[in-house]
Amino acid sequence: MSVGARSPSRPLPAAAAPSLALVRRGSLAALVLVVLEFGIGMYVNLYVTVPRGDHGRSVGSAIANGPAVLSVHAVVGLLLGLVALGVLAAAALARHAGAIAASAVGLFALAFASVAGTGFTSSGKAADSMSMSVMAGVGLLCYAANLYWLRHGGRSR
Repeated sequence: MSVGARSPSRPLPAAAAPSLALVRRGSLAALVLVVLEFGIGMYVNLYVTVPRGDHGRSVGSAIANGPAVLSVHAVVGLLLGLVALGVLAAAALARHAGAIAASAVGLFALAFASVAGTGFTSSGKAADSMSMSVMAGVGLLCYAANLYWLRHGGRSR
């Protein structure tokens, strides 16, 4: 047995590289969708009046009966949730601790933003709108962190 047989910086296992590439692509998709969702959400917040009959209803009701922009906002939000879940699954498969943590926090932030958004559609309270915005920002940071950490094939520098 040789002392120098194992180096402290081991290369990534062959199976991890494709998984990390999937985490990077998914994080980029999530980042783009969060920015799109944030813009649509700001438009809804400033220019769309949710009919009183839709207050307290489900997401399905907002998609089916709400104003068109609110429906698009809800559909993009659902798509974003699926992408965020996929990024977390890919990070778990890649076994990259930083990506798992950032993806889990990102998914939680987006879920919390969704809950705050549902509350905002029901009540119109500024606190719900603020929560939605802050949680979207947290999600942006999480997926940007994934892109930063995984920029060199998953090795930290």
